[in-house]
Amino acid sequence: MPYLIDGHNLIGQLEDLSLSDPNDEAILVTRLKAFCARTKKKVTVIFDRGVVGGKSDLSNNTVQVHFVATPREADDLMINYIKNKIKNHGDWTCVSSDERVLRVAIQKGMQIIRSKDFAVKHLNRSISPPRSSKDGNLPMSKRELDEWLDLFGEDQ
Repeated sequence: MPYLIDGHNLIGQLEDLSLSDPNDEAILVTRLKAFCARTKKKVTVIFDRGVVGGKSDLSNNTVQVHFVATPREADDLMINYIKNKIKNHGDWTCVSSDERVLRVAIQKGMQIIRSKDFAVKHLNRSISPPRSSKDGNLPMSKRELDEWLDLFGEDQ
């Protein structure tokens, strides 16, 4: 199930990221890429005011990043995206704090999750410190090793 995310709504809900940070969008996109790698989901994230209009080079095959050219706002682009770009609405989840966007998503049959709930459930997770082995190296499960190899490949 892919996600359509209002990026600045989500940044505002993260414990350790601020909208005043000049790199806030890039940091969020990095976290969303990790989320996608972990869950095998795809994300389209839309930001107000940033790189002028269109798809960003922050995008990859799992996270599509779009910036809205002023004077439009992400909410308007999200509504347009929901109405005109998404074909199978029931397959998608909309992540936003904006009631107008959520209302359109529901009308079209999308699942919804509020930005705060998505942040808590998927991005604000506190991670307990790993236990190290006797030699000081951190243990890694087979699944973790496979994920790293998928992301970075094997040395030749």
